[in-house]
Amino acid sequence: MSIRGLKKKQPKTFKVRIITVDAEMEFSCEMKWKGKDLFDLVCRALGLRETWFFGLQYTIKGMCTWLKMDKKVLDQEIPKEDPISFHFLAKFYPEKVEEELLQEITQHLFFLQVKKQILDEEIYCSPEATVLLASYAVQAKYGDYDPNFHEPGFLAHDELLPKRVLRQYQLTAEMWEEKITAWYAEHRGIARDEAEMNYLKIAQDLEMYGVNYFPIAQNKNHTDLLLGVDAKGIHIYSINNRFSPNKSFEWSSIRNISCSEKELTIKPLDKKAEVFKFFSSQLKVNKLIFQLCIGNHDLFMRRRKVDSIEIQQMKAQAREEKARKKMENQRLAREKQLREEAERAKEELERRLFQLEDEARQANEALLRSQEAAELLAEKAQIAEEEAKLLAQNAAEAEQERQRLEITALKSKEEKRLMEQKMREAELIAVKLVKESDRRAKEAEHLKQDLHEAREAERKANQKLLDITRLNYPHMAKYPQYSPGDSRDATFDKGSIKLDLKDIDLKRLSFEIERERLDYLEKSRKFEDRLKELKSEIHALKLEEKQAGLCN
Repeated sequence: MSIRGLKKKQPKTFKVRIITVDAEMEFSCEMKWKGKDLFDLVCRALGLRETWFFGLQYTIKGMCTWLKMDKKVLDQEIPKEDPISFHFLAKFYPEKVEEELLQEITQHLFFLQVKKQILDEEIYCSPEATVLLASYAVQAKYGDYDPNFHEPGFLAHDELLPKRVLRQYQLTAEMWEEKITAWYAEHRGIARDEAEMNYLKIAQDLEMYGVNYFPIAQNKNHTDLLLGVDAKGIHIYSINNRFSPNKSFEWSSIRNISCSEKELTIKPLDKKAEVFKFFSSQLKVNKLIFQLCIGNHDLFMRRRKVDSIEIQQMKAQAREEKARKKMENQRLAREKQLREEAERAKEELERRLFQLEDEARQANEALLRSQEAAELLAEKAQIAEEEAKLLAQNAAEAEQERQRLEITALKSKEEKRLMEQKMREAELIAVKLVKESDRRAKEAEHLKQDLHEAREAERKANQKLLDITRLNYPHMAKYPQYSPGDSRDATFDKGSIKLDLKDIDLKRLSFEIERERLDYLEKSRKFEDRLKELKSEIHALKLEEKQAGLCN
């Protein structure tokens, strides 16, 4: 067979783009493929075995619908585009996520879809619950909180809260991050799949979780109600309240659901109960409601039957996988704990080493400072020793000077005392001399008086003698050549001797008086000179004492 023949036999294909919540894939499909063929291909590519929850959704003429599994893809009313886009989404929701979602991929896809519905406000969630859910989403994405790694601002590019909540509370992004991080820090040790499961367990309790809403009317003219289909049954809501249904039909209480044109009929299991009929705006909406009712009812009944061998195997595998993951997580937790302990021990050792190095550095610096201080102290000691020697020398000199001054002072005192004594002696001498001078003056006066008296007596005696002579020898006056001397010598020999002796005594007395006077004058002159010398010495001593006082 030629290559050309092989080419002719190759089937024609068309391209499709499969969009999951977090990824896109492209496939080449054969023209004859049915919806189930494409769906199985996608499930195999994803490794998904719990296929009954999912479907391929597309949008045509503004209405979302699901690809039918039993019809060819190209025979269905799909968008005319290349490649044809389909969204791989959860079509039916479990009643209890923890029991029904067995595969990790199934759980992850549900987590991403429910999270998107909450952020897009398709599922209402209170602000407090959104913060808690956001913390589990952060745990699933970033793992355990590490303050050294997850610094402020690390959630700045993550969409974690609905815009309604952000508008409702006037908080900054930093405040929201702080609130989320406070919860996030408490989830330490929770693995990604556990965090996602905790997220879904909280979300499944929300009133709008897993509910598909459709506008309906109790008559053909008004659309004033909402019909909701979920895993538990069919619910009727007022147009403005999607939380609390006005009426509910559980799957276990429904006997039959029929669809014709725009009318949908719900027949309760109790035949006496009223049959509920409602109308939708389009036939396609009725068919979509009918498909969802059939699918949810089938799953509801399936959950209450004994699991098939395939489900049992999947559950066993899931349990084994969970046990394995649990052991693996425990092992990883232990290893992580050991690693953290080792890191802490390493950090402690590094800190201790750094501390020891720092202490060693400080010790070396202290040693250097001590050496420098020792050298400085040695220099200071040497200087102090030299200063001490100099001070000792100065002290010795000062002591010598003090002793000299004391000696000088003693000498000065002694000399002063001697001088004072000499002065006192001189004063006494002066007093004595004055007294002696007075005495001598008095004696001289007496002597002078005596001399005067003696001279006066001599004069009188001479006068008397002359008178006597004149009386006895009058002729001598007439005869001057006659000398009566011999006669006087003969007649008055004894009286002449007496006069001569008296004259000699007078002369001698006068000479003694004159000599004593000269001696007194000489002594007075010497005494005055000595007094002057004493005064000069005393003045010099006083000047020396003043200079010594100024020097001290």
